[in-house]
Amino acid sequence: MPRSHRDLRRALEHLQASNWRAAHEIVQKDEDSPLACWAHGIVHLMEGDLPNARYWYGQAKRAFPAAPDAKSETRALSRALDEKS
Repeated sequence: MPRSHRDLRRALEHLQASNWRAAHEIVQKDEDSPLACWAHGIVHLMEGDLPNARYWYGQAKRAFPAAPDAKSETRALSRALDEKS
């Protein structure tokens, strides 16, 4: 089920606070939205599960970063959400 923009904003707030578990609770409920899938990939970057992160980046139709960095990816996701507002 697609998550609302507000839900993705909440997930982003958790990612910004390095609380990947709380973000995961939100984004794992949406396997269709590219932004939620990207956020899901960032969750797994933070967790240290790179194969799972790579999978979710693929679901989001995003290239997996050559040098994965959750903080820079979180900033990029924030900009993308701002563009959707």
